[in-house]
Amino acid sequence: MEDEGFSPHTWGELRKLIANNDLAALQRKPSEVMKYFSWIEEINTVYGSATNYLCRERLQWEPLPASTTNASPSFHCKSTMLFSDPEDYRILRNDWPYGVTPDITHLVVWVKSRIPTEGETGDLTVESRHAVENFIQKTFVERIGASNATDYVLWFKNWSALQSVRGIDHVHVLVRNVPDSLLTEWTG
Repeated sequence: MEDEGFSPHTWGELRKLIANNDLAALQRKPSEVMKYFSWIEEINTVYGSATNYLCRERLQWEPLPASTTNASPSFHCKSTMLFSDPEDYRILRNDWPYGVTPDITHLVVWVKSRIPTEGETGDLTVESRHAVENFIQKTFVERIGASNATDYVLWFKNWSALQSVRGIDHVHVLVRNVPDSLLTEWTG
């Protein structure tokens, strides 16, 4: 498919896809997919893996000596509770966002600890879903001042088969019509 035939995801479409857990339907512009494959080839040559690149360049997190960045690195966490210490997570703009309309920004919340999931399905546990929802509410929804969260904030965690970076747990956050000042506040 050429870019001309690609329709960016609208907010309404994203809402439906995420609500139905139809995450495999999320697409990028074809030209962006090609650029991504080129980029990942270069990153693998220079850094050995996308995980190594993320640790060193984007997150600036040092894996524990006993762990390996090529698989699933471990990090020193300030807290055992998910999202309770800002040093244990980092919010960044997605370097390779899904193809969305211009009013939508794709962020990623990277976490040093593992986000517990159900063994067979890979879906979030009840406890981890609650922790993510609380974090999203406090960090994004309340900061935006939205009365209806899904008008401005959507989130999801890809199951492992859909993840291009599997070694570091992360949650995708999509925000709509958010001023640059807030995006800078969240991403630094």
